[in-house]
Amino acid sequence: MKAQLELRDRALAATAEGVTISDVRLPDNPIIYANAGFERITGYSIEEVLGRNCRFLQGPDTDRDALDRLRSAVRQKHACMVQLLNYRKDGTSFWNRLSITPLRDASGNVTHFIGVQSDVTEQKLTEQALQAANRKLEAAGELMKRDLAAAAAVQRALLPQVLPRIHGVNMAWAFRPCEELAGDTLNVFVLDDHRVALYILDVSGHGVASSLLSVTLSHLLSATPERSVLYQPSRDGAGSFSVASPAQVAAQLNKQFPFEPRTAQYFTMFYGILDTGTHEIRYVSAGHVDPVYVPAGAPPQILGVGGLPIGLFPRLTCEEQVLKMGPGDRLYLLTDGVIEAENDAEQEFGVERLREELERNRCLPLADSLTAVVACAERWCSPSGFADDVSLLAVEICSTGG
Repeated sequence: MKAQLELRDRALAATAEGVTISDVRLPDNPIIYANAGFERITGYSIEEVLGRNCRFLQGPDTDRDALDRLRSAVRQKHACMVQLLNYRKDGTSFWNRLSITPLRDASGNVTHFIGVQSDVTEQKLTEQALQAANRKLEAAGELMKRDLAAAAAVQRALLPQVLPRIHGVNMAWAFRPCEELAGDTLNVFVLDDHRVALYILDVSGHGVASSLLSVTLSHLLSATPERSVLYQPSRDGAGSFSVASPAQVAAQLNKQFPFEPRTAQYFTMFYGILDTGTHEIRYVSAGHVDPVYVPAGAPPQILGVGGLPIGLFPRLTCEEQVLKMGPGDRLYLLTDGVIEAENDAEQEFGVERLREELERNRCLPLADSLTAVVACAERWCSPSGFADDVSLLAVEICSTGG
């Protein structure tokens, strides 16, 4: 028995944790035993703590709620564990993970409490640093959300707010970004007294970088001659401007946006000029998705144009095409987010399905036909949703001329 007691004493003296025993039968529940670990943690000698209540470790920043839980456990005589900011003899603070366990006599009455103190300061400081870092991340995340929302609002503001009112011509568009910021953009506006510009483009990639280039291109493809690539200075030197041809626009953009290996960005584009008198569209397609032409009384046709994306090669020559539209004809421009939408079996929505949907909805008003196409493609890729931006722009020549 003596050997066992000596082994117990050596074990308690060697443990890194502080161990105390208090006697609840004595006034103020004083400490009657403390080991060497308690000395190391607190800086108080065993002689200094015997006969005292453990509250001498408390200080001005010790958590009152934790103390209340500890005192309640002592009063109700049950086990408890708390973390307290305690103070050493030299006045320095440390985080103490304190657990107390009641000891009972043969009659079941609590006679003592065993207290185990662990210095968890490093762990607590690490937790606090992690919490502070998380708060900073959350704040940065909220700021980023607000910035993204503001940037998305800027992008939406660059889309057609009011479509041009052109006698005998209807226009409509649909835009569904797959993220807050899109690489797609489109627009339609008046160039001069008899011509209307219409374009749709798709910047490679997603996110902020793509949206920045998309916004930049929106400003360059504008109705303001002084800053727009859709116009060029007249040769008379009088400060006036003339409308640039679609091929000239593509060549100028290719010159201004050469391929940058660090960002690997380029973009595809359809740009056309509609003559409001003849209903003739002169256009170029720089590597863009082929438009779909729906003539009145005939099946939808894919206008295979071809061409290279803008920015991939130093020199770009886009061949202009001309489409003469008649009463009841429609032209649909789109980005690849529509036809490349995949279902769970990784099957694409595809060109043929698009053509069938346009044929099915040719009797709907122009804007409604776009809504129907987007809804059909969305059902196709449900529940995962679109993986790319979805944009459509459509032109219709009224069958009544009004």
